[in-house]
Amino acid sequence: MDFFKYQGTGNDFILIDDRARTFPAADQAFIEHLCHRRFGIGADGLILLQNDPEYDFRMVYFNADGAEGSMCGNGGRCIVRFAHDLGLFDSETRFLAVDGEHLAMVSDESISLKMTDVTGIEDRQGLTFLNTGSPHVVRFVDDLESFDVVAEGRSIRYSEPFQPGGTNVNFAQVVDENTVFVRTYERGVEDETYSCGTGVTAVALVAHQQLGMPAPVFIRTLGGNLRVSFNPQPNGGFDSIYLIGPAKRVFAGTITV
Repeated sequence: MDFFKYQGTGNDFILIDDRARTFPAADQAFIEHLCHRRFGIGADGLILLQNDPEYDFRMVYFNADGAEGSMCGNGGRCIVRFAHDLGLFDSETRFLAVDGEHLAMVSDESISLKMTDVTGIEDRQGLTFLNTGSPHVVRFVDDLESFDVVAEGRSIRYSEPFQPGGTNVNFAQVVDENTVFVRTYERGVEDETYSCGTGVTAVALVAHQQLGMPAPVFIRTLGGNLRVSFNPQPNGGFDSIYLIGPAKRVFAGTITV
């Protein structure tokens, strides 16, 4: 089986051209094996590119545990770069993901991905929660460099307000008037990742609502820099949300299955 490895600010994915629908998508153990960093290819997730009669392509995303996941923003930017590399579109694309339609624009340096509209930000037992295509908690802290992201993130991820599905957890520290440093604990990976696209999108929207930070919000992650533009609505929601940053091919290969 041919595969391709892409990364977006250090969030890395196995990309499979599954337009012929030959990939065993129901085999969770197989997908988990491919994502394993010791016994497989190694990745934060696996993404299938499939045909769709009404779109340029369909994105099907699986977490590193092999289960089909909710929307992945960095994965979305990577599959757009993959589709562009395959010659499926020129500079703009329209594709379908688990949370609906997405638009994206490609340049040499970055992918600009339109995210799903956000209806609002809520308080769940003292924790700020919103859904940006995936569920996210956002919590601001003072010393993020030394913060125990895994222990604190896991505790919140499995806590009662977010059952049964759990939540991703983002810890953020303000750097300046329009920049935030973000570290994320991702469900499905069950660990900290170098970057999380839907997570930094969530942080940007909360930074605007709670701190008055103007769009675009610039985000620093362990894996690189992103920015999030958006249009706030009078009802507390947001539309025209774009996640902007690099997405690059790391390598291609063939694996015997």
